Amino acid sequence: MNVSALEVCRRDLYTSRNDLEAKYPKATVEKVIRVREMHQWLVANPTTKDREFIEEDVMRFAISEQNAYSDLRIVKQLLPTLVESSRNYARWKYSEMIQETYKMAKDEGDLKTMERCATSYARHNNISLEDPDDPGSDAPDVQPFVATMDPRVLGIPPIPNLEARIDELLKKYTRESSDIEDVDFEEADLEEERLFADTNALNDGL
Repeated sequence: MNVSALEVCRRDLYTSRNDLEAKYPKATVEKVIRVREMHQWLVANPTTKDREFIEEDVMRFAISEQNAYSDLRIVKQLLPTLVESSRNYARWKYSEMIQETYKMAKDEGDLKTMERCATSYARHNNISLEDPDDPGSDAPDVQPFVATMDPRVLGIPPIPNLEARIDELLKKYTRESSDIEDVDFEEADLEEERLFADTNALNDGL
C-alpha cells in the first residue's frame, strides 16, 4: 500500500512507534517520528523561522537538509492543528508569566503591580464574562433517579425466589393468626332521624 508521508502523519502522528512499525516501512516510521517531535518543538517555539527549524531538524536527527525541508513542508500542511496548539500554548505561557510576576510583586509588597497582574489575568481568562452553560452556583444539580426493583443499587443482595418466599410467609402468618377475621364494611346507624327530629320539624315549618 503506497500512502504519502503527509497522509500517514495526518492519520498516525501520535501513534506509538511499535504500532507504526507494524503498519509502515522503517523510513516512513522515522519520518513520522521526526514530524511529531518537530511539531512539538515548533509548538514550544512558535516564533521560530524556517531556517531555525531546518537547522534543529538536521542537528537532532542527523538528516540531510532535503529531508528537513520535506519535514517542514509536512508540518506546515498540518498548520491548522499547529496554529490552535500554538495559541493554547501561548495562552498557557502568558498565564504562567502573569502568575510569576504577581508572586514576585507580592514578595516585594508591590501592591500596584499585584493589582495590574490580577486585572490582566482576569481579562485574559475572561473571568468577568458569565458562562451561558453555567446555571450558577446556587442552582442544585438535578439528581437522576431511575425506578428499579433491584435492591443491589443499595448494596443489598436480592432474595432468591422472592415470590415463593412471599407466598410462604403469607401462609405461615395466616395460620398463626387464624383468630383474625376479615370484617366487611357496615354503614353505621347514627339514629339521625330520632336525634335531629326537632331540627327537622323546625326546618319543615320554615
